[in-house]
Amino acid sequence: MRKYLVIYERSSDGYSAYVPDLPGCTSAGESKEEVEFNIIEAIKLHLEVLQDEGLEIPQSVSDSEMIVIS
Repeated sequence: MRKYLVIYERSSDGYSAYVPDLPGCTSAGESKEEVEFNIIEAIKLHLEVLQDEGLEIPQSVSDSEMIVIS
């Protein structure tokens, strides 16, 4: 099992998501639930393509933290 950080962003017409450790792996959806489902499918496909092409599968190295600014 692999774990990857996913960044979600809300816009005026829905949500988008991307995976910093998998360049080009992005998705979008009208709701948070939809974009979450879509990004999981996008990650699976992205990893499958890398494997099929004999390319290295990146390890997850990204981290995140919420910072409070007062």
